[in-house]
Amino acid sequence: CFEFTVLTAARSGEARGALKAEVNFDTKMWIIPDNRMKMDKAHSVPLSDRAIAVLKRAFELAPDSKLVFPNLNSDKPLSDQAFTKVVLRENLNVPYTAHGFRSTFRTWAGEKTKYPREVCEHALAHNIMDSVEAAYARTTFVEQRRQLMQDWADHLKATAQAKKTEALSRQ
Repeated sequence: CFEFTVLTAARSGEARGALKAEVNFDTKMWIIPDNRMKMDKAHSVPLSDRAIAVLKRAFELAPDSKLVFPNLNSDKPLSDQAFTKVVLRENLNVPYTAHGFRSTFRTWAGEKTKYPREVCEHALAHNIMDSVEAAYARTTFVEQRRQLMQDWADHLKATAQAKKTEALSRQ
């Protein structure tokens, strides 16, 4: 669930509460309904190849749950402390927060890519338009966001591989 959250630049609550019915493997999309979004507006998330692989494994691990990433002891969503306390602090021994990865995504997209600001902000489900601008907005940049999310997944993989190589070279 943590990896999926980082790959999709989602808020942790959105990922922890993800339902299998929200995932469409054919279109490689995750559609989060409005009632689960901070801004009360449905959000479509194009899924990278790695995000799809994570989802398929999650479906295998909990075949009978409606949730994608259930707490296997209770079939309820993981707690809001699951990432910060367990994954980051106890297992990885780092002071990071899950939400910080959204900021990292936005910084990376702004500094290291040429994607327009609107595409990057849509990927984060941010409402950046005033009422006049919103009246003319007719796109959510799905295809551009699809490539952005694949580029993000590729960047994460390359970064992880570089860190692993660096660690091995110090041994």
